[in-house]
Amino acid sequence: MVLTIKKVPTVVSNYQEENSEKGFEGCGRNCLGKCCLPVSKLPLYAFKEDNSNLIGNSVEKSSEEQPHMCFLHNLLLGQWEDRMSRGLFRYDVTACDTKIIPGRYGFIAQLNKGRHLKKRPTEFRVDKVLQDFDESKFNFTKVGQEEVLFRFEKSIDHDRHFFPSAPPITADSNSSSVVAINVSPIEYGHVLLIPQVLNCLPQRIDHGSFLLSLHMAKEAADPFFRVGYNSLGAFATINHLHFQAYYLAAPFPVEKAPTRRIMTMKSPQDEGVIVSQLLNYPVRGLVFEGGNTVQDLSDSVASSCIFLQNNNIPFNVLIADCGRRIFLFPQCYAEKQARGEASQELLDTQVNPAVWEISGHIVLKRQEDFDDASETYAWRLLAEVSLSNKRFHEVKAYLLEAAGFQTDIEENNRDLERESIYEQPSPEAVTHLPQDCMVFY
Repeated sequence: MVLTIKKVPTVVSNYQEENSEKGFEGCGRNCLGKCCLPVSKLPLYAFKEDNSNLIGNSVEKSSEEQPHMCFLHNLLLGQWEDRMSRGLFRYDVTACDTKIIPGRYGFIAQLNKGRHLKKRPTEFRVDKVLQDFDESKFNFTKVGQEEVLFRFEKSIDHDRHFFPSAPPITADSNSSSVVAINVSPIEYGHVLLIPQVLNCLPQRIDHGSFLLSLHMAKEAADPFFRVGYNSLGAFATINHLHFQAYYLAAPFPVEKAPTRRIMTMKSPQDEGVIVSQLLNYPVRGLVFEGGNTVQDLSDSVASSCIFLQNNNIPFNVLIADCGRRIFLFPQCYAEKQARGEASQELLDTQVNPAVWEISGHIVLKRQEDFDDASETYAWRLLAEVSLSNKRFHEVKAYLLEAAGFQTDIEENNRDLERESIYEQPSPEAVTHLPQDCMVFY
């Protein structure tokens, strides 16, 4: 049986609504398709791909670089604000009320009526994590280039560079990866990272694309800029490979949750990737950190995601702490909705718990929900997302084996009492961005 739910699609581009009702002409308006992108001169940020450890994570400056270019603050957020001043967003997200809910976890609630769209409901299939790309549906090749901030690609000379007007893409080069605005933003600086946009990759993790997203988090070099991923079946709304990211000057509740180390994968240099399990958090999940190189950490998480995809298990990923910590959440909420097993009270809120909600930043669409938001409510909502304890341990054992963690699960479980519980320090708030981006009650 095919499971579907009635869903109001999220609009991420100003060209999405018009294309849902009629055919797309393809050229004549400076799009990201093969007709326009190869002759474009979009800005290019070329990042330095190195094999250094993420610990420390300082972004060193090359003598060849322009002296005052800061990837996050001068480039990404500066370009984002430029698009806001040009009226490209559907609403002003900086005017949305936001508050920290009193309680142990400090869940963050935002009232964002702009994302409650009165559009024709569409059938959304939730029983297949892997689905073929369908060019007849909206995809990011139909986005206008004015919504694109810059291309984001690996440097060819092992240095960081920014080119305000980069040479066009050649026919024999790899497809460009781009950073574009989300016109229905959740927070300040909300952008989309679209790997190899012309290759029209479906929404599925691979090793190369995940490494690209990790480099984006590393280049930002700010713990308040996080990168997220939603699989199909876990509230991804467009089947065209993309990651999301935004800036929020507050710690996410999941970043403060205690964890317990369950295993370590040793590298040749004996500096392994550490896998921990979240404790006392409403959604069961795993935390990956460490590794001898950026690639070590990226490969471990990507292999786990690929296992989940291939076994049809929806999931969400949060890349935090400048790429040093990665949270992986297998989930089942959309399937519960389709089967009629989700709480009607929670369904009425129309909150779809994707990566940001699971991490503790809950976007609410009704005034009454925002006014009455409590830690009990947030916990109850997120607990609906989580796999059962039994199912989570089954999935955990298989995916860790798939990622190359060969430690015996049963032996590790018996040793849990001897393992340390790690309380993560919260990042400290900074003041170098406009302070009116959030309104705390």
